[in-house]
Amino acid sequence: MPVAAVSELTVRYGAKTVLENLSVEVPEGCTGLLGPNGAGKTTLIKTLLGFVAPAGGTGQVLGHNIATEGLRIRQRIGLMPEQDCHIPGINAVSFVAYAGELAGMPGSRAMGRAHEVLEYCALGEARYRKVETYSTGMKQRIKLAQALVHGPKLLFLDEPTNGLDPAGRDEMLDLIRDISHGKGVNVIVSSHLLPDIERTCDSVIVMKGGRIMTQGPMASLRETGGTQMEVELRAASEPFVAAVQERGGRLATVQGSRYRFTFEGNGLADGQMGRLLFEAAMAANAQVRGFRPAQRSLEDIFLEAVE
Repeated sequence: MPVAAVSELTVRYGAKTVLENLSVEVPEGCTGLLGPNGAGKTTLIKTLLGFVAPAGGTGQVLGHNIATEGLRIRQRIGLMPEQDCHIPGINAVSFVAYAGELAGMPGSRAMGRAHEVLEYCALGEARYRKVETYSTGMKQRIKLAQALVHGPKLLFLDEPTNGLDPAGRDEMLDLIRDISHGKGVNVIVSSHLLPDIERTCDSVIVMKGGRIMTQGPMASLRETGGTQMEVELRAASEPFVAAVQERGGRLATVQGSRYRFTFEGNGLADGQMGRLLFEAAMAANAQVRGFRPAQRSLEDIFLEAVE
């Protein structure tokens, strides 16, 4: 059963339709939600959490109806919003414990869990400081801590690396990866930073104009259908490129001694491309260090979907 799913979902703000007949399933694991500004990502998240009533269609999160069980959904999920959500005047451990109580935890249990998740998020030494004195990176981590305190089955992370320096970004991405792959918590990451999604997520959903443009496991989406090969030579060789082109290959990209060739009409199953590459290497007196079926980058997938 998917952790979340909607079918023919339509959401309107007044006369404006933001999501139209949208159907998608969010699998277990870590899923990236991508799309340009105005794609409808935030509206989809608000609708899944029961904050926005759909004009049509159905949906569920963790088995609960998004139209009638919004409160129950919000008790079982964790939300890390893009904007700061701290309460001025209280320290970090009190703030995180209060978030746990809002989710239904007893006060003593919420306080104990607050200490645990602050340690996990590397904020243990600063737990008694007021949150408004925190740096940007610390504020991001405390938003993650308050989303984790009640032990949710599903996390929604909205731009989790927003405003972070490279070191802070690496720390946050490592936390997300550990949560989703080490702790067994399902995660939905909404971000405009493709490298963040590529580093942390197993599957991806790309939206544009309130519609799903593409979705699926990252590994499947990155496949090129067996028509491209990446070749690494010991040294760059123009004669090798010419020899491959004579045998029906077309040069797609080149980076130093790494080449990507497209072969029209030749499948990987019968080994034709590998044989042609070795024939070209022998003809050009070039040394092949390795070759493999080419994969598309997440940027390729995203641009193909939205353009």
